[in-house]
Amino acid sequence: MAKLWGGRFSKNTDAFAEGFHSSISFDSRLYKEDITGSIAHAKMLGKQGIIEAHEAEKIVQGLEGILADIEAGKVHFSPHDEDIHMNIERLLIDRIGDAGKRLHTGRSRNDQVALDFRMYMKKENTAVIREIANLIQVLLQIARENLDTIIPAYTHLQKAQPSTLAHYMMAYAQMFSRDIERFQAAYGHADSMPLGSGALCTTTYPLDREYVAQQLGFHEITPNSLDAVSDRDFALEFLSAASICMMHLSRFCEEMILWSSGEFAFVSMDDAFSTGSSIMPQKKNPDMAELIRGKTGRVYGSLMTLLTVMKGLPLAYNKDMQEDKECTFDAADTLLSCLKVFTGMIRTAVFKKENLYATAGKGFTNATDAADYLVKKGMPFRDAHAVLGRIVVYCEGKGQGISDLTLEELKEFSDVFEEDVYENVSLEACVSKRTLPGGPARESVLAHIHSLEKFLSGLDAE
Repeated sequence: MAKLWGGRFSKNTDAFAEGFHSSISFDSRLYKEDITGSIAHAKMLGKQGIIEAHEAEKIVQGLEGILADIEAGKVHFSPHDEDIHMNIERLLIDRIGDAGKRLHTGRSRNDQVALDFRMYMKKENTAVIREIANLIQVLLQIARENLDTIIPAYTHLQKAQPSTLAHYMMAYAQMFSRDIERFQAAYGHADSMPLGSGALCTTTYPLDREYVAQQLGFHEITPNSLDAVSDRDFALEFLSAASICMMHLSRFCEEMILWSSGEFAFVSMDDAFSTGSSIMPQKKNPDMAELIRGKTGRVYGSLMTLLTVMKGLPLAYNKDMQEDKECTFDAADTLLSCLKVFTGMIRTAVFKKENLYATAGKGFTNATDAADYLVKKGMPFRDAHAVLGRIVVYCEGKGQGISDLTLEELKEFSDVFEEDVYENVSLEACVSKRTLPGGPARESVLAHIHSLEKFLSGLDAE
């Protein structure tokens, strides 16, 4: 079977090289974008009088029939025709004859694949934003239910200060909200219609690019044909956003893995998101969280793959760019599956409030508040810091906490201490008095929740 581009060739492609060259094994997932783009292109060709109106109509009907058959599982693609674009064009010609040969008028596979890929990435960005929004909704619900659930907060993995589970959940919710903004930006940069750029320098046909953009739901057309066919920064932006989002998921998973261990015992994963051991009957392993943590490196690899592919390419299109899709498709699939699994895992997790509270009371998490107590009584902060440092050493020797010391013991370190110190260094006071915006106090967290609820409602309105 002759290649559709084979007019100047006198011999067939080497059999092994043909399989090496073919991309149909992975770009077949672009079939809907390819057909939708071709329908818009055919309608434009007919509208502009570049082909006869009846031919354009015949092409559109043929493409619609191919789309229906593909979705019904009746079409089998051939590696001989290399990619999804040539496969569909071959099918069209076989079905409607010479009219099908007119479809490719005024376009190249270069701007055709750029169109398909941009359409696909718009769809993937939208899907990812939706999944992240679902996750944030779950985190907001957990936060609302745990405004007064006191937990230990850490720096350097050492107990630092008391916080709340709500404050903790909102930290990740805020990270994920920024991820949404990054995917929105990636969507925006993919939202330029490249068809009409041709192979690299447009065409002499009187194409109506704005009409095609309108038909396909693009915000604008690409302003430079060389750039339109030769860059994949819109995919790189998606991969960058995906890598950052996976990093956030991985950090969260790392904490859930630690928290579910016997050493922490802060959370219990639902059986539906845990696995057992083939030899140790007591084990309940947080495998879903571990897998997400592991798959983060896979998405990072996809970003590095495409950065490396693109870094040395001269204008305009080069065949290297066929390597843009497998890594991007895999990253998108991986991210979406991780978001879905993580959302289910965190929604069903059971937090052990008693253990969280008990641990928050250890490790001198109220030391800063005790120092601040002295400062508010008039002592310079550095002096107060030194006093509390000595108190901590004393407490460690006795195996006690600051609140366990008698007032007489505290006064041995400073006469500034009074009976009201105890109410100022309780875990509840340490949290409730941190009312600054962004803090763990109930009213501050509620304000943050309201802010992110407004952010999510804005997504629904778009």
